[in-house]
Amino acid sequence: MKRITLSARPDWRDKARAVGFGFHVMYGEPYWLDDAAYTFTLDEIEMQIEEPSQELHDMCMDLVGEIVSSEESLDRLAIPEDLRDVVQRSWQRRDRHLYGRFDLAYDGNGPAKLLEYNADTPTSVFETAYFQFNWLTDQIALGVLPKDADQYNFLQESLVEAFDQFPKESIFHFAAITDNEEDRGTTVYLMDCAVQAGHRVELLDIREIGIDAQGRYTDLNDRVIDRCFKLYPWEFMLREPFARELARSGDVFVEPAWKAVLSNKGLLPLLWKRYPNHPNLLPSYFTDDPAASTLTDYVRKPLLSREGENVTIFRDGRELVSAPGDYGEEGFIVQAYAPLFETDNGFAVLGSWIAGDRACGLAVREDRSRITANLSRFVPHVIVG
Repeated sequence: MKRITLSARPDWRDKARAVGFGFHVMYGEPYWLDDAAYTFTLDEIEMQIEEPSQELHDMCMDLVGEIVSSEESLDRLAIPEDLRDVVQRSWQRRDRHLYGRFDLAYDGNGPAKLLEYNADTPTSVFETAYFQFNWLTDQIALGVLPKDADQYNFLQESLVEAFDQFPKESIFHFAAITDNEEDRGTTVYLMDCAVQAGHRVELLDIREIGIDAQGRYTDLNDRVIDRCFKLYPWEFMLREPFARELARSGDVFVEPAWKAVLSNKGLLPLLWKRYPNHPNLLPSYFTDDPAASTLTDYVRKPLLSREGENVTIFRDGRELVSAPGDYGEEGFIVQAYAPLFETDNGFAVLGSWIAGDRACGLAVREDRSRITANLSRFVPHVIVG
């Protein structure tokens, strides 16, 4: 694994605008880097990223049934008591799921380590599946990269296959906070994948979803929503006023309600307990576990958190760096510290994608901080050698 610099495509900003990638700059900072890349060998990709990611996903899926059937585990994960049956029935029905992203620490030495599983509403899917692949083909055509350069990236094909597993009798709605450019762009891209799989689709703002007299979710045209991808996390959904209707909504929403237990940081100590000393896991504990005190280099994470908010890193028991935020009310876990790949440009975390039940692609995000947050940059990757 290496970080390299290379010539940016002269027209990459025009290409970004042409495909709706307006969020290549976010919060006044560059988000997409066209003049840098992370390089991997094929062996690194296959043995250190793809194969472990598949195994980690399989391990997570094996654990879901245990979690949803245990009141103690649901307590640990702060799943609202009055809506636990929604999560449990979702798993009992085996409601179909779409995708997720593991965040991994890997520095080219030793096995990749799981930092967390973004199993509910991961973004950067468009950048991974579409824009970085175009970057690769363009750079090969320009002679910047060798003709045999490759990429670990069959995410788009895998998403289309996953969408193909959903029934096509009715409109597949897609809901997000549409005035958020990144969320809208991500959702519109996923809609295109669904269209490729043969679905009729419609976009709406999640705040526009209504409820009819029978308690069914409806769109702005008063049509019943039979299937809805929502780029809106379950921890918010379960606490919304309309959550009372979830109990009779069946399998309307994608991701399904059982994904709430995989996107929760409480999954990490449960995985460690079930698979102790697994090479791709880090020792992880709930904060009231006596074993938590055995860690001296560790990261404290809220059960529910996004963009690194309220995460704190400790070295030798002392606080090294922390991120502000509004999370933590539900509780925290601690996880042994794992170093990220570090260069003069910052710290890189690997995003390993799962679509359906298949490991299928790689995203690399880079941050000046050891805590990957909302000012991180997306850097394309390439397989060479």
